[in-house]
Amino acid sequence: MVDAPSGLRTDTLRVVFFGTPQFAVPSLQHLIASRHQVVGVVTQPDRPRGRGQKVTDAPVKLTAVQHGIPVYQPTRLRDPGVGETLTGWTPDLGVVAAYGKIIPDSLLNIPRLGMINVHASLLPKYRGAAPVQRAVIAGELETGITIMRMVTALDAGAMFAKATRPIDPNATSDVVERELATIGAWLLLRVIDDLVAGNAAEEPQDDSLSTYASKVTKDEGLVDWTQTALAIHNRVRGLYPWPHAYSYLNNERLILLRSQVESTQTSEPPGTVVDTSSGVLRIATGKGGCIGITELQPEGRRGMRARDYLAGHQIQPGARFGGQ
Repeated sequence: MVDAPSGLRTDTLRVVFFGTPQFAVPSLQHLIASRHQVVGVVTQPDRPRGRGQKVTDAPVKLTAVQHGIPVYQPTRLRDPGVGETLTGWTPDLGVVAAYGKIIPDSLLNIPRLGMINVHASLLPKYRGAAPVQRAVIAGELETGITIMRMVTALDAGAMFAKATRPIDPNATSDVVERELATIGAWLLLRVIDDLVAGNAAEEPQDDSLSTYASKVTKDEGLVDWTQTALAIHNRVRGLYPWPHAYSYLNNERLILLRSQVESTQTSEPPGTVVDTSSGVLRIATGKGGCIGITELQPEGRRGMRARDYLAGHQIQPGARFGGQ
């Protein structure tokens, strides 16, 4: 059992929370609903978001404001004022969930129990900024959540607990991430209970098994039709809902929203339209396979079913997808 400041239950912790996007919201909500006290939220500065690029509050900030929790949005974590603010909150524990910046040692050591992180992969695989997208693109059959201790090295701290989740072969990154966020919130509270009870065990990571999940970029969306149908399908769903897979047909950029691996085999060159029946745009890929595009989005328009796109465009077998 840990000690607590005067006036609080001995099993109640004062928690400072670091997070920014929707993934972090379930963890914050579970903490707010728990017996623990969220004394402050640190989140990234407001930025333009969405198609209109309006400056809006990120999901974690909105949640904190709705519950009357102090919000702090420093531009640089190494500024002296950041440490002073955190120290003033007298936290017992720091919780980090997709904050988006590396937290320096000077801050990691402020909470008396240190800081722990909710990470969306089965560490040591997929350390880094885009663990869910990279797992989906790679065609992984499962992923999960790891609760680990925060250290200076990227996602390299000792692990407190893991929970696994299968990846459906047609699931997109947003679906996987949403489910992992819920799992992470539950696992986080379990680990905190173990910390309070003095039962938390820390398992070092095997660095030799680590992989790096770099941030996805728009350039990665351009489809290489010489890849297999499965590899292209995994890229389409892995890059959904951003930055999206795309290709060009008749000098028009088409964003590929939904796809399926087809059993059809063909001798047509990769990128060739093979068939447009049944409202599916079937395209030749590497090794003689085909991929079916079921939803797409023409440049500057809304997403639509391939059936609706084909109804307004005369796309014949033999047409070729490729670079601009």
